[in-house]
Amino acid sequence: MPVLELRRLRLLHELALRGTLAAVADALSYSPSTISQQLALLEKEAGVALLVPDGRRVRLTEHGRVLAAHAARALDLDEQARGELESLTPGLAPVRVAVMQTATLALLPGALGLLNERAPSLRVELVQLPPEQGLFELTARGVDLVIAEQYPGHTRAHVAGLEREVLGTDPLHLAVAPADPAGSLDDLRQRAWAMEPAGTAARQWAVQQCRAAGFEPDVRFELADLTAHARLVAAGQAVAVLPDLLWTGAPAPVRLLDLPGRPAREVFLAQRIASRDRAGIVEVRRALRDAFAAK
Repeated sequence: MPVLELRRLRLLHELALRGTLAAVADALSYSPSTISQQLALLEKEAGVALLVPDGRRVRLTEHGRVLAAHAARALDLDEQARGELESLTPGLAPVRVAVMQTATLALLPGALGLLNERAPSLRVELVQLPPEQGLFELTARGVDLVIAEQYPGHTRAHVAGLEREVLGTDPLHLAVAPADPAGSLDDLRQRAWAMEPAGTAARQWAVQQCRAAGFEPDVRFELADLTAHARLVAAGQAVAVLPDLLWTGAPAPVRLLDLPGRPAREVFLAQRIASRDRAGIVEVRRALRDAFAAK
């Protein structure tokens, strides 16, 4: 029986995660026809049908699902082996990090400064993604490390093969214009709100705070950019719930009000267990930990 090639196994793993050939092609910068050809070769290597047509798409057969699960384990072993080899070899492999916006603003400048001193040869590549997307890309091996958050009472799913390290907590406040007379959440029931897009943990949590206060928020501004939220609030056009990390290193241009119970979100790092000992990832984690403590 021919040896199963790891690169093709990764394509099957990606298809199991992303669902379509087009999504796999987009994530890996290949053409859909190239992905299809490589998976056809993998079927020949495996000696069984791995895919079947499903309308205009394809889906995994039972054999395909079994092999995709083995592919995930094979990729973990490959990553562990590379990490051990890296620890014995001068130089560090690049580390790709998915960061949410507030971490980009508050933590990355300090962390990168520390890395320039401690590991000047380490190449760090950053991509700004919402936590939900970043954690998915971590599972799919699109990134090596994720900075994400978890809101009070909204625990994120624990995914097999991933582990977390809590950096700390980040208080959450109501934000209103400097001259706004509001004193509490109850005073904001008739206001226009700026919130993150539907489906994000931040949006779900903020809406629940309003509902617990007895009203449905009038969300007129649905934006992923929290600095845009802050500018709308400062201009008196909206109110919002914003994390304190947004103001790191500069005074807030808005007036901040306490929420009931003075809640805080948890900021954490996530990585694949298989890569925990990679020297470059260890250095990036240490720098982010120190940057959070010094903010």
